[in-house]
Amino acid sequence: MDMRELTHDDIDLIAEATAVIDANADAESGIHTVGAAVRDATGRVHLGVNLYHFTGGPCAELVALGAARSASARELVTIVAVGDGGRGVKAPCGRDRQVLADYHPGIRVIVPTPAGVRNVAIADLLPLAFDWVAEEQAASH
Repeated sequence: MDMRELTHDDIDLIAEATAVIDANADAESGIHTVGAAVRDATGRVHLGVNLYHFTGGPCAELVALGAARSASARELVTIVAVGDGGRGVKAPCGRDRQVLADYHPGIRVIVPTPAGVRNVAIADLLPLAFDWVAEEQAASH
């Protein structure tokens, strides 16, 4: 596994995700409890918060991906999610890992590890992933 020490950009990305959830958390209802930040290839940062709902609702990482896309960001390089209430960096769930691998196979993800918080390749978080290609899916409809 290609685990890298955090760079200054990684630390800044964690701070941005922390700030967005600190400003928007509502622990009493449990609807907004995780913030995410994704950096694109130009250095811009795009933010998101989760929207918990009993039907599933999007995770903060997926909201951040949507925000990046709506800002015309196509190449994303690093993403991180942070829990509210000082819970720190959180690893993406399985669905988020699959979406990241499908749409942004070169992205790196900041995650907690036994060695501390590290920056890892999405492929390392989803070995032997299902092989889905968005273009093939669109062409079949």
